[in-house]
Amino acid sequence: METLKTLFDIIQTLKSEKGCAWDRKQTPETMWKCLVEEVYELEEAIAKQDLQHICEELGDVLFQLAFIVEIFQERQAFTISDVIGQVAKKMIRRHPHVYEDAKISTQEELNLQWDAIKAMEKKEARLKGASALDGVPKGMPSLIRALKVSKCAVKQGFDWDNIHEVLDTVKDEINEFETALKTGNQNEAAMEFGDILFTLVNVARFANFHPETALANSTAKFEGRFRLMEEKLVEKKVKLKDLSRDQKDLLWRQAKKSYDR
Repeated sequence: METLKTLFDIIQTLKSEKGCAWDRKQTPETMWKCLVEEVYELEEAIAKQDLQHICEELGDVLFQLAFIVEIFQERQAFTISDVIGQVAKKMIRRHPHVYEDAKISTQEELNLQWDAIKAMEKKEARLKGASALDGVPKGMPSLIRALKVSKCAVKQGFDWDNIHEVLDTVKDEINEFETALKTGNQNEAAMEFGDILFTLVNVARFANFHPETALANSTAKFEGRFRLMEEKLVEKKVKLKDLSRDQKDLLWRQAKKSYDR
């Protein structure tokens, strides 16, 4: 807590009359955008397994969170102690097999217990006739939100039987996308493309990995290979756009062979 106090002291100084004009005018609405950017930078550092930058980006995320808390503390809405107290109680409540006498022997039992506790927590707050999807924030990045929506539907018993059925659905969606492309209707094609992405998210769910992490890793891999291509081009003093298709393919194959993550 002493370290957190140091952080809050810095934020209070920045927001004071002798501090920074930019910091003074920030609101929770403006700061959450900064927080999201920092979270993505943290994700990139984790994907690259860059420990130095992971530590740095964790600090940046923590700073943004503390800044938002300080705004609400100034409004006397709640304090950092209230925030920590609430999440501590929630985590203890959701882990009765650790803090109480509940017995858990399998991952499935653990998941069922977690879902049951969360459902109980929301029962009193949920309005009559509310959707099972109401708890998924609309402002989430689309890939993450697709996974959340899918999981909510699964909890209600709506799902494929196995990953092969999901893959068959992906093939159907690709066929529908190709048909939409032939019509020249861009809106229809975009919708069918979205269906492909949504179904692929569920492929990842069945395969037990997070689609956002998978995409981040693949993007980082492509970036690494492309940078190797750029280095080769600089050495040869040529531009990528001036190469033939075959030359580009050869350069890409060489980069794939040389790139070591």
